[in-house]
Amino acid sequence: MKRVRYSFSPAILAFTVFASICTARAADVQWPGWRGPNRDGKSPDKGLLKSWPTDGPKQLWKVTGIGQGFSNVSFGGGLIYTTGRKEAGNPTQVPAAKHIYARPGDRKYLTAIDMQGKVKWSKDITAAYMGFYKGTRATPTYDNGNLYLLTGTGEIGCYDATNGDAKWKRDFKEFKAVVLGHGFGVSESVLIVGDLAIVTPGGDCFMVALNKNTGETVWQSDPYAGAQHSSAIHVVYQDVPMIINGSHKGLVCVHAKTGKILWTQEFAVKNTANVPTPAFENGYLFWAVGYGKGGICMKLSVSGQEVTATEAWRTEDMDCHHGGYVIVDGYIYGNHENKWACLELKTGAKKWVEKAVGKGSLCWADGMLYLYNEDGQAGLATCTPDGLEMKGTVKVTGEGPSWAHPVVVGGRLYLRYDDTLYCFDVSGDARPGAMMPRSNPDPQHELFRISHVPVKTEQTGPN
Repeated sequence: MKRVRYSFSPAILAFTVFASICTARAADVQWPGWRGPNRDGKSPDKGLLKSWPTDGPKQLWKVTGIGQGFSNVSFGGGLIYTTGRKEAGNPTQVPAAKHIYARPGDRKYLTAIDMQGKVKWSKDITAAYMGFYKGTRATPTYDNGNLYLLTGTGEIGCYDATNGDAKWKRDFKEFKAVVLGHGFGVSESVLIVGDLAIVTPGGDCFMVALNKNTGETVWQSDPYAGAQHSSAIHVVYQDVPMIINGSHKGLVCVHAKTGKILWTQEFAVKNTANVPTPAFENGYLFWAVGYGKGGICMKLSVSGQEVTATEAWRTEDMDCHHGGYVIVDGYIYGNHENKWACLELKTGAKKWVEKAVGKGSLCWADGMLYLYNEDGQAGLATCTPDGLEMKGTVKVTGEGPSWAHPVVVGGRLYLRYDDTLYCFDVSGDARPGAMMPRSNPDPQHELFRISHVPVKTEQTGPN
């Protein structure tokens, strides 16, 4: 009779365990959409490098051909998602053109990439925005196996994250949308709160909440002002759930469950374009925009389900075109014209202004600032009100302005420039949260202390 015997192989143990860990960690990466898990530009990563080598962190891979645009990356189900403008048929070669906006291509593609930089699928989902500054804008929002996306032309869609197939679509035209701001198109990224997909058409209703599963309207706010290019944030303060976004006039806050407008502030009336996303911490709401306008900070007060906002201060020391800001331990760090600035949240007091890498965007991770300028140079910098110190730079290439924000998650830095996505390893020696195992694993690591793994073999003979 046959008898099954087990022998043991440490090598197979190493491979099996590490493969399982990598798969699990890829699926657990927390960056579901625009500006991260909480839309505050802050990564949950720990154990990252505190300085970079002279030639920058190690590049793991790059993917070229995702399409021209400014869309950022999001993560879900072990994949990376972004969008780009391409020709119908998704040709592998992009014809040369005088500049990026002259490139052929009037289709919007949604692309999924795995953690090793392999394109899993790329789907033509709709017409691309072809107005001023052509190129894709909004970042896909991942939620429970679906992707939610608002196009530059105002089409709202829910797509299957495994293949890009559309599940439902709506259009801003249904709400008589008014998106103002020099004809730059719609740039907002869909906000998911519970079962709601929330967007800002700025027409018959300033904001609308759709059922994320069906696309049906759940609530509409009253009209207030034309929409702009910022994306809404979800804030719960003293048990009141709020959705806050910028508009053509200024800030607007609605109740997250009903759509009732709770307060407004007409800080940026008729400004050329109001792009950055508001930021909130401990009862203070900060919003800075560009074109010489600067920033404003509001102090919120709550009574029951009613909220009032009182102006705390204004500033000209954070004139922010598109690159945004983060709030860390009571201080605001953000783009100011062609420089970077730090302001105290409660008072607006200026702590410093530094050139660093020049005008661009940023995110925060593990106590450090990741800066990314419009020409493709990224930099690692200290994050303290005492001053800014650069700790390394790296350069990527592309054409036109680089307006996608940097993303740090899973021990990696992702930089999108034009039609290319770059991935760098920024994990520290301890590598907590890193996506992949060391290239030369430590044999003393706890994962290698088990000396045997069963391997199935067959033998014949008596029992």
